[in-house]
Amino acid sequence: MLNYIWLGLILAAVLMGGASGHLKELTDATFDSAKAAVMTIALPLAGAMALWLGIMRLAEKSGLVQVLARVLRPPLKLLFPEVPADHPAMGAIVMNIAANMLGLGNAATPLGLRAMQRLERLNPNPGTASNAMCTFLAINTSSVQLIPATAVAILAGAGSTNPTAIIGTALAATTCAAMAGIVAVKSLQRLPFFAIKDSGTGASSTAPAAADEEVSPAPPPMRWWGMVLLGVLVICFLDWFLLAVVDPQNSLHLPAWLGAAMQPERPGESAWVRAISAASNLAIPFFISFFALYAFARGVKVYEEFVEGAKEGFNVAVRIIPYLVAILVAVGMFRAAGGIELVAQWLGPVLNKIGFPADLLPIVIVRPLSGGATTGLFAELVKAHGPDSFIARTAGTILGSTETTFYVLAVYFGSVGIKKTRHAVLAGLTADLTGVVVSFLICKAVFGAG
Repeated sequence: MLNYIWLGLILAAVLMGGASGHLKELTDATFDSAKAAVMTIALPLAGAMALWLGIMRLAEKSGLVQVLARVLRPPLKLLFPEVPADHPAMGAIVMNIAANMLGLGNAATPLGLRAMQRLERLNPNPGTASNAMCTFLAINTSSVQLIPATAVAILAGAGSTNPTAIIGTALAATTCAAMAGIVAVKSLQRLPFFAIKDSGTGASSTAPAAADEEVSPAPPPMRWWGMVLLGVLVICFLDWFLLAVVDPQNSLHLPAWLGAAMQPERPGESAWVRAISAASNLAIPFFISFFALYAFARGVKVYEEFVEGAKEGFNVAVRIIPYLVAILVAVGMFRAAGGIELVAQWLGPVLNKIGFPADLLPIVIVRPLSGGATTGLFAELVKAHGPDSFIARTAGTILGSTETTFYVLAVYFGSVGIKKTRHAVLAGLTADLTGVVVSFLICKAVFGAG
């Protein structure tokens, strides 16, 4: 399906650009998008990839990934019946989902790419997305977010009296989107049109992991001092978490060396919102320190293993460059040619009849294509209509409950050389559409359409 979408964007951009006299803008956008794919996305991603693949290797070598997979085996087995329960891919999937829920994009993407690599090693048809891969992509393109941090920050910066008002609506919408994505991907994979024929090559989807990188020798038992240090570390983070929730302004006047200096409380911010924000802020330091200490306490040579895992980061970043260039150039050309505005003009009168504001159409159309462009459009809407308007809050809910589907597909599938995406695109767009519809309906019910 990506073949048709990509070609359609290119041809539509050229035809519209020629008809409107915007060929120069279209040409400039082509080269700017190609440059951004490499310089703005791929190269910075290499550093994040190196960091998180190094941490993942520590978790794998210490046996922590296998522990996580065993704990969450029942729900994962329902979602990924093709993947052995004790396979390292399960642990990587769990960590990716957790990072997405906390809004840790810089950690979620590398962890997701590692999970995709693990799933590819079980794929009996290299180059064609397996059912497990499509399910994983559907979960990523519709992943539940506990707090839409970007949208809340923009509303707060614009002077909203209650910038966190959209957290509840976004959570409800993103939950519905995730459920729709999972139902769609599981239903579509049964259709004959999306069926795949087993080539008889590659790894078996039901065989246990056998590759040398998949199964590590069991590490030594945990040292007693390791348990003590891990306990102290957990207590410290729990203390910092509770302090951020109960006493964000440090009214207890605790000394600064205890880490008591927290951010001031924002107006309208409830305790559970502070809890989610604190969890997001503490998650990355906790993951890095806990995984490293856990591995060290089990006899893993942490520095050497971290470096070995980090070496893969640059290679993965290089592999996804062609896929990033392809999708970003097509999207950039379509935008420069006025395609977004034209589609909005066509659909505006129809959607106005059912009460859907035409001002929201650009965000709905751009969201699956470009995260940065969507954020810019949202900021413009907030400025034009006010941060507490129905349009601004609905747009923020849409931003927090949908995903850049085509970008995610290009990066994740590109990292393992998948060219035939099967039903992953349709499942992702189904989740996006559900997120938009639910966002509008729930915001209309909660905030009114005035």
